[in-house]
Amino acid sequence: MKNPVLIEVTRGSLVESVHTGSIVLARPDGQHVLGLGDTTRTVFPRSAVKALQALPLIESGAAERFGLGEDAIALACASHTGTARHAALAAAMLARLGLKEDALGCGAHAPLGTSAARELWRSGSTPSQLHNNCSGKHAGMLAVAMHRGWPIEGYWLPDHPVQRLVHQIMRELTGLPLGQDVMGIDGCSVPNWAMPLGTLAQVFAKLVSGEVLPPGRAAAMRRIMDACWAEPELVAGRGRADSVVMAALPRRVFMKTGAEGVYCGGFPEFGLGFALKIDDGATRASAGAVMALIERVLPQARGLMHRNEIRSWRGLPAGAIRTAASLDAALDGLRL
Repeated sequence: MKNPVLIEVTRGSLVESVHTGSIVLARPDGQHVLGLGDTTRTVFPRSAVKALQALPLIESGAAERFGLGEDAIALACASHTGTARHAALAAAMLARLGLKEDALGCGAHAPLGTSAARELWRSGSTPSQLHNNCSGKHAGMLAVAMHRGWPIEGYWLPDHPVQRLVHQIMRELTGLPLGQDVMGIDGCSVPNWAMPLGTLAQVFAKLVSGEVLPPGRAAAMRRIMDACWAEPELVAGRGRADSVVMAALPRRVFMKTGAEGVYCGGFPEFGLGFALKIDDGATRASAGAVMALIERVLPQARGLMHRNEIRSWRGLPAGAIRTAASLDAALDGLRL
């Protein structure tokens, strides 16, 4: 099935580029409220499922044992911009475990945030694993290993008990075997399992609504979402969509971006989950599509993100990033 154009990029009066993709809005039972494009396509959710990967931190009791509060839980779900606060919090999480940065297995990269990268460069420091956008997730996984008495060495490997526990949770939530044939290694070195886009949307509907989940898991997910709503800037960073929208609309929308044009989340009051994938992996397109969906479901979100304008280096209007007719038509027909 050929996916439709979801996002158009204009220059002057002409369409210069297009981004095709697919999008699903689903209920906990799997019913699609909206489906555009190939909703059965298998995709790697990447960082969009960090909240699921953080469930063992809550369910195992590790967060309680090590005194990890809302800020640490939010960072465990984050794809952060590597600011001084992000890095310091990751270090503080490790300190509560009696560990240092070298215990992390996520690898080092420059801060994703331009300001944070510039600040680090000006200080004469080099990027460490604490600046990795996944450092909080990895610190949380280390906490689970230590709480359960498992070795911390190689905690990121597929056969380690921590990753087997994450795998078990993913299988339970999706109802899929998630075998080796759909396993890949994420940028931070932990396993990531591909699944149908519609299944991803259904999983997030379950998580944001609490429906068809065991009470303990529903409570754990609520705690994770509450932490992200309380500390939205830790989940991403200043000016980024996840942080801006969840700060403005706490308890009304939960959202998380993933690499290669993936976005997932849900609307708790409607019991709906969403998942989308842009074919070419462009973030500008996934951000544009997800904001179009959120603005249609929650009109209060309009104007939170200035996603449309393209300007020259002198600041002159040059074009726009806009939703295509196919996505507009699907959203116009949306009935919650």
